[in-house]
Amino acid sequence: MTLNLKERWIGDRSFYETVLAVAVPIMAQSLITNFVNMLDNIMVGQVGTLPMSGVSISNQLLFIFNLAMFGTVNAVGIFSAQYFGRNDMDGVKNCLWLKLAACTLITIAGTAVLVLFGEQLAGLYMDGEINSAEDIAVTMACSRQYILIMLAGMFPFAFTQCIASTMKEAGETVLPMRASFLAVGVNFVFNWLLIFGHFGLPKMGIAGAALATVISRFVELAHVTISALGSKERFPFFADFTENVHITKSLITSVAGRGLPLILNEVFWSMGVAAVAQCYSTRGLDAVAAYNISNTVNSLFIIICISMGNAIGILVGQKLGAGEEEEAVETDRKMIVMSVVLSALFGLVMALLAPIFPALYNTDDAVKETAAKLIRIGGLLMANAALYNSAYFTLRSGGKTVITFLFDSVFTCAVSFSLAYLLSRYTQMTLPQLFLSVQLADVMKSVIGLWLVEKRVWVHNLVAHTQV
Repeated sequence: MTLNLKERWIGDRSFYETVLAVAVPIMAQSLITNFVNMLDNIMVGQVGTLPMSGVSISNQLLFIFNLAMFGTVNAVGIFSAQYFGRNDMDGVKNCLWLKLAACTLITIAGTAVLVLFGEQLAGLYMDGEINSAEDIAVTMACSRQYILIMLAGMFPFAFTQCIASTMKEAGETVLPMRASFLAVGVNFVFNWLLIFGHFGLPKMGIAGAALATVISRFVELAHVTISALGSKERFPFFADFTENVHITKSLITSVAGRGLPLILNEVFWSMGVAAVAQCYSTRGLDAVAAYNISNTVNSLFIIICISMGNAIGILVGQKLGAGEEEEAVETDRKMIVMSVVLSALFGLVMALLAPIFPALYNTDDAVKETAAKLIRIGGLLMANAALYNSAYFTLRSGGKTVITFLFDSVFTCAVSFSLAYLLSRYTQMTLPQLFLSVQLADVMKSVIGLWLVEKRVWVHNLVAHTQV
């Protein structure tokens, strides 16, 4: 009995070697990226609380459009992974072109919205009854300056996501990782140079932070493109990239049917997250700063959940595409256990180190204390994040995008946002109390997700009858 349970939930050495071969490069890429992002955030934090809050608000708005692009490449990526599992390189190439076209449209739309309505959207995070008019004016000016510069990096960011995601769906995670490492290195160096004005360069403050990010995105696009074109044997779909492209009605219909809910999910989920953050902002600009610090630290540790989720999507998707349904179920079950155990350990470390990170910022003690409390809460609930992330990526690997839409974004908007809205407007809860209440609501999300996984509604081969 014990042996059967062990075989059911725990893999052998070969299994973990396969999983880690995919997950570790993704994890390493995210770790380096988020660690440098944290250092960048600390450098921005040296400029002051209000500029840091302005940057945080801008990033909340950019987050929505970034997630729209992630949703698009991931929606098409469901098919890319399974086409690759079927050894259909034309299918993979056509999916890549579809990603590029869709992300171009999203970038144009996002730029237009932020140029025309950026100030009005940022103003939603600045409560005139709590914050002084002077503080709001400074924060708004910083937010506007930052976001206008960041818009110059949206196109290279979009194209990089299209190319790098296709590499990952083909099982190649090292080349995108190298490009990301180069980009974060460039970003870090130029942040240091431009924020503080070293080596005779102008001291640009938050404008320097935005410009550094734009430069790094062009560098990353150049590197990932050169890597793709220089590895045509590894990636046959890049060999004749501009020839014989056929984005058929069958492919578009299939992606729209399966993928549109996923794209909408990312958009509405990111809007829900931004709306929850707006509820937190009703506690003042200090709350915005504290939440920004905790969110940055959380992003550093939650990579284990996200990386394992991506690995689930890739490995399980490939097995489904190859028609190995029982193997897909077994792989998924063992990877979920692995994700939860690792996330619990990472979360414990995060909770123990909670007071250290805010101390690195040039901000008030009250902001640091609040941020530490938020970090501790996030760490102690990390295992739960692993559960619902694993369930989400499992459902998505089989193309159950309508279910993931309901499970993820509808839940965030209907439950998390509604709860945050009511508690922020009709109670005197502090920010840590609000944050804990919203996070505990996600336990319900995990229960629903695991039930759907166990029902095997996601076990489906998407490309068996799809023509390209």
